[in-house]
Amino acid sequence: MDWSLLGCGTNGHVTFAPDQPKLRERLSISTRDGAAWRCLRCGTFVIGEPTTSGPVSAAPRVRRGKELRSALILRLFAIERFVRAIVFGLLAYGIWRFKSSQLTIDQAFNRELPALRELLRQLGFNVNHSKLLGLIQHALTLNPGTLTWLALAAAGYAVIEIIEAVGLWLLKRWGEYFAMVATSVGIPYEIYDLTTKVTVLRVGAFVINVALVIYLVVTKRLFGVRGGKKAYEARLRSESILQAEIDALAGAPSASGPRPTAQAPREPTVGARREPPTR
Repeated sequence: MDWSLLGCGTNGHVTFAPDQPKLRERLSISTRDGAAWRCLRCGTFVIGEPTTSGPVSAAPRVRRGKELRSALILRLFAIERFVRAIVFGLLAYGIWRFKSSQLTIDQAFNRELPALRELLRQLGFNVNHSKLLGLIQHALTLNPGTLTWLALAAAGYAVIEIIEAVGLWLLKRWGEYFAMVATSVGIPYEIYDLTTKVTVLRVGAFVINVALVIYLVVTKRLFGVRGGKKAYEARLRSESILQAEIDALAGAPSASGPRPTAQAPREPTVGARREPPTR
């Protein structure tokens, strides 16, 4: 799959007209329908005015190829983190509300428990060893101070998940580091949790967290892995169309004679990629 073409098909082309005349020539061609500018994402020449213009320092930062795929993966992880934040936020709110009305619930539970047991017995359920009822009864025995700490812990975890989600969604490097560290801290507990009981939910959460840590460290080259940040940024520059033209211009001798023109279709499509003319 060509992720660059997919990105342009979804979000449109990104063309840029630099102020430097020679570089400007390398990113444009003349057609019978007017000037066409090279898309910095997919490389297609697009007829019409450029999306932006200005000095090279003001050029848009365009993600291409594998970087687009990486952005999609990180945002899927971000969505999963947002869901966790919502779940634990609701849990914190529920515990806090439960703390304030614990006595009322305790009285109602004890008053209705005999009738509930009889109803379930008639339906064929033996509740003498019911884990659910046991958990409810245990929660009702907790003092308000313990419930407060539980609510604060759940709220704190929700905040951490929100920070992770925002950093990953915005594709920030600090977000990648934060998500990697925060997720790694919880993995030992998840392993211990799995040794006590294996469930689909626990296994799923463990696999997602381990996959996120490995993916961030390997692909984003965190903590110096595979050359670290310098190697990562060098790879991004090597995939940049604009940087390739800048490097070619810096290393190539000045061209002489008229610049060749190329014909472009009246309505260029994303799939119709064209290479720049040989200079």
